[in-house]
Amino acid sequence: MCGIFGWILRTRAKQTERLLQGLRDELAHRGPDQAGHVLTNLGDKWQIGLAHRRLSIIDLAAGAQPMESHDGKYVIIYNGEIYNYREIKEELIGSGHCFRTDSDTEVFIESFRRWGTRCFNKFRGMFAAAIFDKTENRVILCRDHFGKKPLFYFSGEEGIVFASEINALLKAPYVDKAIDWAALQEYLQNRYVSGPQTFFTGVKKLPAGSFAIWSDGELTISQFYRPPVAQSEPKRISLEIAAGQFSELFQDAVRLRMRSDVSVGAFLSGGVDSSAVVATMAGFTSTPVKTYSVGFPQERFSELAHAKEVAAAFGCDHHELMLEEEDFIENWPKAVLHRGAPLSETADIPIFLLSREAKKSVTVVLTGEGADEVFAGYPKHRAERWADWYQRLVPPGLHSTFLDPVSARLPESASRLATLLSAFGERSPGQRMFRWFGNMSEREREALYRGPAVSLPAKVAPSEVSGSSLRRVLLFDQVSWLPDNLLERADRMMMAWSIEGRMPFMDTEIAKFAAGIPDHLHLQHRRGKTVLREAMKNVIPRHLLERRKVGFRVPVHLWMRHRLRKPLTDMLCSGDSIVRSFCNPVFVDRVVAEHLEEQKNHEKLLWGLLNLEIFLREFRPSM
Repeated sequence: MCGIFGWILRTRAKQTERLLQGLRDELAHRGPDQAGHVLTNLGDKWQIGLAHRRLSIIDLAAGAQPMESHDGKYVIIYNGEIYNYREIKEELIGSGHCFRTDSDTEVFIESFRRWGTRCFNKFRGMFAAAIFDKTENRVILCRDHFGKKPLFYFSGEEGIVFASEINALLKAPYVDKAIDWAALQEYLQNRYVSGPQTFFTGVKKLPAGSFAIWSDGELTISQFYRPPVAQSEPKRISLEIAAGQFSELFQDAVRLRMRSDVSVGAFLSGGVDSSAVVATMAGFTSTPVKTYSVGFPQERFSELAHAKEVAAAFGCDHHELMLEEEDFIENWPKAVLHRGAPLSETADIPIFLLSREAKKSVTVVLTGEGADEVFAGYPKHRAERWADWYQRLVPPGLHSTFLDPVSARLPESASRLATLLSAFGERSPGQRMFRWFGNMSEREREALYRGPAVSLPAKVAPSEVSGSSLRRVLLFDQVSWLPDNLLERADRMMMAWSIEGRMPFMDTEIAKFAAGIPDHLHLQHRRGKTVLREAMKNVIPRHLLERRKVGFRVPVHLWMRHRLRKPLTDMLCSGDSIVRSFCNPVFVDRVVAEHLEEQKNHEKLLWGLLNLEIFLREFRPSM
């Protein structure tokens, strides 16, 4: 895991080696162990700069970057890990390739030399890379299948600048720092911005599962991977056979992700996903697995007791972090700075601080991310089936006349029912994907927003192009919710402390297998992740396996009425508030008052507004 930075600039705009090193070192937290760069001219028209910060994980002594291919034709800078690098290396040796190191970086560049862009689909891992092809005078940028590793770029008149994090990019010359008002509106409504847009007009994300080829001033983007759930047909298979097949694949995915020359641990919540990871890790090591959990003084929001029970069951070396309100408030702006965008979920900050704690004893952690999105673990995966029937049976006018008002008056304790009614009333399957998370409707966003009138970009809703209702939600999760929110969060919050996060459930072989599971097996017994539960029934204690899904809940709605009350009103209701310059102040004041007076729980809307305010104060984009 590392940080990369680079540029391809016209010679009239060429920059110094010192600047390249300085911008590279903005990413030092991603790679504190080594630094390297190369700066070269491409004829008399272009200057290419490639820079790298290394977090040493595999072949600590010999894996420095930038790295040249054995024949000297290619140069690579790369962030990530190729977990099956040993197997690919054996295949390459059989084809006559020579190796100087035991690093996965060398396997990456030699794979590209052998197969070109076709090599990306041979990799089981996470990666964002830039490859300079000296013979063709071109540069290839690429990003892994699910977008676990980030790659931002800015393309303008003087050329292209790219980086692992937006913060470094914004400090580069020629990068436009103007706010993207369409992205801002999307965040207000959905609490994250879907790719390729970012909060800055000219800065884009390279899409997950894509590569871009730059040649003589032109950038062409191609897709090399699409989640199998978009195209696979379900198989006829029993639950028992499916569970057995998954168990073999999962053990292999965990085994590969434990490959490391540094210490490895795991984040443990006590839920079935992280418990499955820890249980499987314990079978591959003779030493106790180091596990890390975070909780809160308010016991009904804390899963520390469950995590401790799982850790004890598998003989783990367990570490706990109790997160107090003061720590949360103090580290909030720091987390926003590292995210490079307003935070989407309240869980960002606990992950940020748990990573700081884990760094005291490990460099790599395995996590349970992706299980819900691959194996249908959210309540929405079950509810979406009924939404289709509801749309056919209930006319839009009936819902808006009778049920919308009911939903608006429901008490705080009935928030799940309110979300259900709200989502059922959304006629567009694409928009309904966002409503399942309790986000505001388009109508509410229009009532709140008072900024410049801009059109939101037309984006193909993946929910509109898949088969069954379940599969369209899973596709949405895998092409939007994961890469643009959850995986982005995991990378930024962990790498802030030089921690590499690895996600066995996001293995491409597991995704391919899960795409073939018929819908009824995913949701059998009115629960999600049926195949995972069946596979783990003789591994994880039964009462933990069958515990109701809680989710990672932070009691922010309560804190807003106490310790966060003053920051809340200062940032949203005072004359210093930036969001009031483009949001309806009457709307904002009403929402704040209703929440503080415990009339309604507006946690999600207020969380979004507060994070937007912090982001605008920290980054100061041109508006």
